[in-house]
Amino acid sequence: MPVPKLKAAPSLSPNLQALPLVREMLARPDQLRVEVYILDKVTVIDCGVQAPGGWEAGRLFAAICLGGLARVELHWMNFGGWQWPAVEVMTDHPVRACLASQYAGWAIKKEKFLAMGSGPGRAAARVEDLFQELDYEDCSGPAIVCLESNRLPSPEVAEYIVQKCKRSPADVYILVAPTASPAGSVQVAARAVETGLHKLKELGYDLGLIRSGWGICPVPPVAAGDLAAIGRTNDAVLYGSIVHYNVEDEDDNIASLVTRVPSRASRDYGQPFGELFRRYGDFYSIDPFLFSPAEVWVSNLKSGRTFHAGSVRPDILASSFGLAE
Repeated sequence: MPVPKLKAAPSLSPNLQALPLVREMLARPDQLRVEVYILDKVTVIDCGVQAPGGWEAGRLFAAICLGGLARVELHWMNFGGWQWPAVEVMTDHPVRACLASQYAGWAIKKEKFLAMGSGPGRAAARVEDLFQELDYEDCSGPAIVCLESNRLPSPEVAEYIVQKCKRSPADVYILVAPTASPAGSVQVAARAVETGLHKLKELGYDLGLIRSGWGICPVPPVAAGDLAAIGRTNDAVLYGSIVHYNVEDEDDNIASLVTRVPSRASRDYGQPFGELFRRYGDFYSIDPFLFSPAEVWVSNLKSGRTFHAGSVRPDILASSFGLAE
């Protein structure tokens, strides 16, 4: 499976590039409605567990999660006939920003604490096989870890993260947001470009041919609990997100690939994620190829041609989001 090797360029270090965004959070916690804690010199930023957080905190959370190598903006967008808030992500460093930073590939388990870890600190910890494939480690500066969790880390969890990241405690920053929170809704919806890249990787595509990625996804309303929120945030990506990639490849390769990328290529396509979870009883029984953007555009920089597949499903979004008629 072709995976590009990433150079350890300090100017492209996700941890260094994201640090100014972390400092922005630390400089205006009241405006962002976040709370800051120090656990044995480790800085923890609560973006929605006990603090209320908000959409702007979610936007910054997403930008930090992308290692400061992507532009993240909030907009209104028309999704098949109805207007809805959306988060837009653009990056000219798709593999480094999305897979080496944003991808939630680190299962952080310590005592009774369990959370999926994402963000640039993953490239410091390198506990995932992905970093052996990329032959990449970020040795620059701090380590910034983003957690999707409804619990704040204990001192023991913070110490575990410090040890894995091989940093001093004062150089480790941990951001936390539950799925069922305004910040959580934004940061999960900001994963459309990353979701498409991961699908392309699973299909065996050479990610080194991808030059840039641009995506937009509806920001789901906050659900009553984390399980319902997981359903809504997944539906936002699977049935509402649109991504565009610039690649340098042969037209025949793109034409044969593009129809396999959107979520509708999956056997489980067409039902809200919550219903699929109740049917199967766990995430791992759901077709892994379902986890894809709803609509995909691919422009070939070599030929000037553009290829397209998939479409948004406003009917499923309306049902999942609980829109009143």
